[in-house]
Amino acid sequence: MGMARLVVLGIQGDDGLWVADLDAGTVTQIGAPTTGALKAADDLRKAGASVIKGVNLAALATSADAVSGGFMDASGGFMDPSGGFMDK
Repeated sequence: MGMARLVVLGIQGDDGLWVADLDAGTVTQIGAPTTGALKAADDLRKAGASVIKGVNLAALATSADAVSGGFMDASGGFMDPSGGFMDK
């Protein structure tokens, strides 16, 4: 049996957390953690930090069309070769 492919997501400016089950194709909002490592990570992100573990690409998209068209933002963003950041 393989490893479960679950990702916990939080979006900047939104206090909610979500769990995406990639194998089931579902995304579900979860309650705020009250203890443990997830609470510590959630507290850090609420203070402005980005907490990344086991994920090598995560980017907020403006629409499903932007994703299917290969763009990372509405202005037709791309990977900035000088700094490696997604920018316009």
